[in-house]
Amino acid sequence: MNRTATLDLVEKHGTPLLIIDHEVIRRNYRRFKKHLPRVQCYYAVKANPAPEIIKTLFEEGASFDVASFPEFMAVHEHIRRWPDRKRFDYIWDKIIFSNTIKDIETLENLRPYRPLVAFDSEDELKKIKCHCDTAGLILRLTVSDTGSVVELNSKFGVAPAIANDLIETAFASGMTVEGISFHVGSQCMNFNNYVEALNTAHEIFIAANRKRRATEKKLNLVNLGGGFPAAYDSDVPKFEELAKIIRAEVGRLFPDMGTEILAEPGRFIVATAGTLVSKIIGRTRRDGKRVYHINDGVYHDFSGVVFDHWVPNFRAFKRGKSEICAVVGPTCDSFDKVSLAENLPANLKYGDLLYTVNIGAYSCVSATHFNGFPPARVVHVSTAV
Repeated sequence: MNRTATLDLVEKHGTPLLIIDHEVIRRNYRRFKKHLPRVQCYYAVKANPAPEIIKTLFEEGASFDVASFPEFMAVHEHIRRWPDRKRFDYIWDKIIFSNTIKDIETLENLRPYRPLVAFDSEDELKKIKCHCDTAGLILRLTVSDTGSVVELNSKFGVAPAIANDLIETAFASGMTVEGISFHVGSQCMNFNNYVEALNTAHEIFIAANRKRRATEKKLNLVNLGGGFPAAYDSDVPKFEELAKIIRAEVGRLFPDMGTEILAEPGRFIVATAGTLVSKIIGRTRRDGKRVYHINDGVYHDFSGVVFDHWVPNFRAFKRGKSEICAVVGPTCDSFDKVSLAENLPANLKYGDLLYTVNIGAYSCVSATHFNGFPPARVVHVSTAV
């Protein structure tokens, strides 16, 4: 958004203010589909579950990756209202439940919807069989996440060496394994992770199907997971380079167009759609460094600094001679330091505004009301309108 439009919104809504631009979301989704046309995009709702975002992506044709029953129902509400809902013969045409561990209540709630759910252990398989026997299964593998900003495989996934045994156990129990999934880690900067994971998935996929008789159900789905890097800065490898690699490997390893290929981008879709405007509420110098106190912090919309390894990028609306400054949050906690090294004008005063771009993913999702300070107000706009 341009400066004038942003300041107009601040004048109307106050600060802190998180602005989500849906034209950017549409552009990111269309970019994904343009370069990976064979891959069905299942947006990872956890990245930002705002109903407005789900609506925009649903209308664009996206499917959805959910991790809880409330997320599932937030998406299902759109399916229920969609005029052409009959074309969604099976709920997993639009939703995959990718959390590998589900409590019993969740499974029982999911059962009427015949969901597609992930699993990665025999214990989870038994639980699904007992409480959600209508489910289709997708087995999540442990793969390399070296070079990704956030690793996931220490918590999720089954070792490839025992994957086929677990697939056979599932079929023997009367359940149906639809396919295989993996996740190379969030904000993946090492594209070789995808190559290695696809080759591992291919070996397991082929071995599993060789064991199935012609009359038996076979695996027909491969889920690439997430990890597609958002363009936070110029150091992030371009998505087009990754897409080229994935297209080549998928075409080589899974040439049968009947094999469904899925992916679960979240950060890639919404990160660059968010701009956060905060206000300076105080300033000081400590050990010679200019320190700005703002009305948002790491307990609130800058939570990604703690939980997501996110690097802030403060900018000022006013100009002035710049120096390295610290920016800290409003709470009465010394941990609430957003950044200790921001190049900002040193002459800013309380009441002046800072803004931060590329903060549409996860930020407000994990924000709290710690110390009684509320998170930013969220406003949804479309610069195309």
